Order: sequence, then C-alpha cells, then structure tokens
Amino acid sequence: MAEQQETDDFERWVAALQQALLERERELFSETVLQEARQPQNMGVMLDADMHALLLGPCGDNMEMFLRLQDSRIEAVAFMTDGCGPTVACGSMLTRMAQGKTLEEAAAIEAADLILALDGLPPEHVHCATLAVHTLQKAMEDGSTEDEETKE
Repeated sequence: MAEQQETDDFERWVAALQQALLERERELFSETVLQEARQPQNMGVMLDADMHALLLGPCGDNMEMFLRLQDSRIEAVAFMTDGCGPTVACGSMLTRMAQGKTLEEAAAIEAADLILALDGLPPEHVHCATLAVHTLQKAMEDGSTEDEETKE
C-alpha cells in the first residue's frame, strides 16, 4: 500500500513538473515556434543534394542544409541540427520559406524574416535564426562546406 502511494505521489509530481515546463515554454515562445520545434518539417539528410553546407554556431549547435535544384529553383530543401528547440524551429521554418524559390530569392531571406515568420524569438535565441540563414546562404554560395564556425 505504501509503495502504491509513493508511485502515485511520484506520478503527480512528474505531471505537475511537465505542466510547469509547458507553461514556461508558452511564456517564452510563440505557438509557431513550439509547433515547428515539436513537429519539424523537412528534417533529415538529403542524399542526392546539389548543394550542402554544415556550420557550427556560436552556441555550439550544428546546422546542416541540403538543397536540390530544378531549373534554378530550390525543388527540395532539408536540414539537420543537434541544437535546441528554437534551432529546430528555425531550420524547419526556413526550409519551408526557401522551397520553390530561386537561389536569388532564397539568398535574400534574412534572419529578421525568419524571426517574423516564427512570430518572434526571445533575444537569447536570435542566434538560432542567424545560424539557419547563414547555413542556407553558405550552401548556396559554394555548395559544399564542412565544419565552419559562424561569426555572429
């Protein structure tokens, strides 16, 4: 009987902790950021990419972008990251913003555009958007890059 009570107490504590974490996330991040982080689009390795870049951000997160072109347009774009939720959200949203665009149109996307599309980011996570945009730009510049560090 005492073991069951301890189990019930522990489960209530875990549920309360999870609820507190969810509430804190909602205070810090827009619903769009949370959605993109929880259910990212275009996340994965693209084996037949025409262009590729891998950058290391100032916080230690890696971002990798893969682009496949058709008639000078981005037919498909994918990303990988080992970063935090906001970095995942930035990669996901940016791939959707770039898909279907010409290289010139995609190169014109700035971190501010990405942040706007995400309905904002806290100041301490703006570097996540910058990393995503720099990785996309680097992939389009020279097609293949390994382990460069962004200067932000």
